[in-house]
Amino acid sequence: MQLITKFKERLHVDWSLFVPAMLLSLAGLVTMNSFSGENYFFSRQSIWLLVSVLIFFAATTIDWRFLRRTKILVPVFVITLVVLAILLSAGQVTRGAQSWFQFGAFTFQPSDPAKLVIILMLAKYLSRRHIEIKNLRHILVSGAYALLVCLLVFLQPDFGGALVILGIWAGMVLVSGISKKHLAFVAILGIAASAILWMFVFAPYQKARIVSFIHPLADVRGAGYNAYQSTIAIGSGEIFGKGIGQGSQSKLQFLPEYETDFIFAAFAEEWGFAGAVMLLGLCLAMLIRITDNAKLAATNFETFFGLGVVVWFAVHIAVNAGMNMGILPVTGITFPFMSYGGSHLVTEWLALGIISSMTRHSQGPRL
Repeated sequence: MQLITKFKERLHVDWSLFVPAMLLSLAGLVTMNSFSGENYFFSRQSIWLLVSVLIFFAATTIDWRFLRRTKILVPVFVITLVVLAILLSAGQVTRGAQSWFQFGAFTFQPSDPAKLVIILMLAKYLSRRHIEIKNLRHILVSGAYALLVCLLVFLQPDFGGALVILGIWAGMVLVSGISKKHLAFVAILGIAASAILWMFVFAPYQKARIVSFIHPLADVRGAGYNAYQSTIAIGSGEIFGKGIGQGSQSKLQFLPEYETDFIFAAFAEEWGFAGAVMLLGLCLAMLIRITDNAKLAATNFETFFGLGVVVWFAVHIAVNAGMNMGILPVTGITFPFMSYGGSHLVTEWLALGIISSMTRHSQGPRL
């Protein structure tokens, strides 16, 4: 009884974060339940959601300021790198990617918590050097941290996950105050490296994959089939959708990966344009709330962490919705809180729990 009382005293829930995230998660469950006859994905995801929410509430009771300490954060970062390295030899191969550890009936994807770890690492580095961020050395050092994780994820191969990690680094560096000159330098360096790889490193079959990745609808019977079916599903939903359980593309399984990569399309087919706008509105409300919390954070570390989470979620939302609508390449990136999968769901709810806890220690905006 005393333990429960202490837990309630330490509990600090930001309901403006919890409610949109929960509605997104429930929207994912409703969509899975409407087209999965045996309800396999619905049942498993319901369990993962329960576990994730419990982790969220537990996280709100913890004082996460200890993460500012270098002697805590650096070992966590190193352990993350080691786990990702071990994955390359001991991981479970699924759809050609060695991205999961298999534990009986459950699988675990280390690249999901790795995104949270790189946000913490960059928040720590940039919070100490944000005044000197115009020094190119800090751009390169912070980029090296992200590149280590990015390469290990890319080698799985998980191109989408690697792009998200690079996006997190780019977003956090941008909000830290990088100069336009250095930003242009980094961009030119990336373009030059890509050109060299294209001309001297990539084999013809690798170039063909990249072309189909960039323009998937160019081959609707092959590499672009998934994206093509996704655009049909979204378009057929029209304004108000076909109704729950009435989505023909997902029901008849023309739309592949409807529980993970293309759950946005399955939802839009059943709920229509109005439902998609509502869904994106929930995402926007959550991102605005996290940004507001970051502005009022007690220290620069909490500010950069919150903004890093915003970038992380925003990249996932934009890329997933974009590839579902056929305007961005298909990358295998999940829709936050909605797509099937325990690893990303637990990590996302944990991030919200950390942010919710950090607001307890906010002392107003800093000068």
